[in-house]
This record gives sequence, structure tokens and C-alpha cells, in this order.
Amino acid sequence: MIAIIDYGAGNLQSVRNALDSFGCKNTIAVSRREILSADGVILPGVGAFGSAMQEIEKRGLAPAIKDAAQSGKPFLGICAGMQLLFERSEESPYAEGLGIIPGEVLRFDSSEGLKIPHMGWNSVKCLKESRLLGKAGEEAHMYFVHSYYVKAKNRDAVSGSCLYGTEFDAAIECGSVFGFQFHPEKSGECGIELLKKFVRICKE
Repeated sequence: MIAIIDYGAGNLQSVRNALDSFGCKNTIAVSRREILSADGVILPGVGAFGSAMQEIEKRGLAPAIKDAAQSGKPFLGICAGMQLLFERSEESPYAEGLGIIPGEVLRFDSSEGLKIPHMGWNSVKCLKESRLLGKAGEEAHMYFVHSYYVKAKNRDAVSGSCLYGTEFDAAIECGSVFGFQFHPEKSGECGIELLKKFVRICKE
């Protein structure tokens, strides 16, 4: 069973539909028990860093999310859900992130003439042997919608990168914790295959 965390600000249904499409059992989790009893956990995300953290704190979910991510069970953050795993964001300087992975979230530099948000399909390059992305050097096209990007302190945690004005961290893989800046649930067969791989890891 995969728990999709509901904190009132995630793209829950599209992630759930993607899991349903290949018969993966899943549940919308709103409690500590539901999160910690699952075989794997997905933290989706759409919206601002600060308001998302505010909702997570208000619902008392932060300790359960941290415990799940640190328990060794597979944990996947998607888009803003990946950003929330980090310590802080330029989007909401007053808000503390979950701090599961050291690093920060930065805004794209609009002075470079970039259209912000970064929206649409772009190539993600696998930087290291990855249980989800594949072999180092392989590339896949994924769908992005974001104005901010993560910068991990531990560069060994970065499994994939993307170029949009600057090369940014598009995927992280740190032990059993994974993160995608792109939306696998909106990235066609390539994205669905990544979710299938995640589910297989959850079953191991």
C-alpha cells in the first residue's frame, strides 16, 4: 500500500490516478498511522512553500513525515513535495522546511530572460546509477511546472539534473528518499515507468 499524503495543497488525484492506472493499491493519508503503516509514501505538491509547510504543521503531519522518511521505507517527494524535504526556500524566507535533506530552494533568475515558471517538457539527465532514473548518462523527457528549484548541499544526493538557464537539481536519491522536481504522473509512459519502479522498491 502506497500512502499519498494529504495536507490540503497537493496534486493528489493526478498522482492517485497514475498509481491506479497500473493497479497499485494506494490510500490518501491524513494521519500518522496511515503514513507510517504504508509500504511507501508519496508527498505530492502544488503551490507555495510557506503555505504548504503551514498546512503540514497545522495538521500535525511534520513529525510523521520526518519519521517515515527516516525509517528506511521508500519515500518520494514530487515537485513542491520534493522542495519541502529541504531546509528553506527563497519563496518563503520565514518558513522552515522539513529539513530531511540539507539544502535550499532557489528562484530562477528572470534577468536571464527565462520565462517563469519553467513549464513544459525538458530533458532530465541521470547523473549516477539510480534505482529510478537508470544508468548515468541516460536522459528522459519529463514535464515540469515550477518557478523554484532545489540545490542540495550533498551533491552525491543528486541523481538527475535539467538545464533551464542554469543546470538545476531535477531529481534526488538519498538512501530510501527520492525526489522529482518534475511531475512523473504527467510525463506519459516515462513518468509512469518511474512510479512503477518506485512501487517495486516498496514491495522489496
